[in-house]
Amino acid sequence: MSKIERFEVNEVWAHSGIVKAGDFCFLSYCVGNIGGTVEEQINGAFDNMEERLKTVGLTLENVVQMDCLFRDVYNIPVMEKVIRERFKGKYPARKSIQTNFAHVGGPDGLHFQADAVAYCG
Repeated sequence: MSKIERFEVNEVWAHSGIVKAGDFCFLSYCVGNIGGTVEEQINGAFDNMEERLKTVGLTLENVVQMDCLFRDVYNIPVMEKVIRERFKGKYPARKSIQTNFAHVGGPDGLHFQADAVAYCG
């Protein structure tokens, strides 16, 4: 049986930010630049994702799937622009979901979050 490793464990939230299991690494709650424009938040989320992937020896190129959460799903074209710039043709499979974030700052706070699965085999 493959080893399962948990990183960024938060006892208050009962949550692991990164779980490495077998050939895959699961990241949740990638956010950044909260309070900025949607484009700034999307770039911030990918900056956060990239930095966290480094802790387990991976890069954005290893990302094979993302769940992208928006306050307003009509901002998908902004995300697509950023993905073209950041992933350089190595695009992951993805889905986009609209949600109301339960986050400090309300409507003026968080507008984008990404969760990801990366291949590490």
